[in-house]
Amino acid sequence: MTIGIYPGTFDPITRGHADVIARSLHVVQQVVVAVAPNPRKAPLFDLKERVELAKIATRDLPGVVVEPFDGLLVEYVRRRGAQAIIRGLRAVSDFEHEFQMALLNRKLDKNLETMFLMASEEYSYLTSSMVKEVASVGGPLHDFLHPEVAERLITQLRLTRS
Repeated sequence: MTIGIYPGTFDPITRGHADVIARSLHVVQQVVVAVAPNPRKAPLFDLKERVELAKIATRDLPGVVVEPFDGLLVEYVRRRGAQAIIRGLRAVSDFEHEFQMALLNRKLDKNLETMFLMASEEYSYLTSSMVKEVASVGGPLHDFLHPEVAERLITQLRLTRS
């Protein structure tokens, strides 16, 4: 079975993330959505909640597993027996950072491949940070998030304001 690891903070997981996951299933048999703690990004949701939201957003996609991971990505990929890291690219501005990370990961493990998928046009501008900003001012979220994820985001923002 070919396995791809799609790592990220997913705070929260967006329709853009789900689109990359769905399209990567045309190339690999299983996608492991690896949710990272990433405290330097100061996530709105804790790790357990982000894993739960990712499961909600991907529950209709056969071949997707969602789990938390910590530590060095290369070691996690080895432990999972995966063949590739999956990364989405929205714009040229994403490329430089992602290219550097891919080269670093290859230096750490010469057999590890990174597979880049271009974001679908309808999601090429979308980031979790932008979605949180829209939600914080009461904007519509249906184009950006799974409905249950949107509800949880609105609730979480209310709680953080209290």
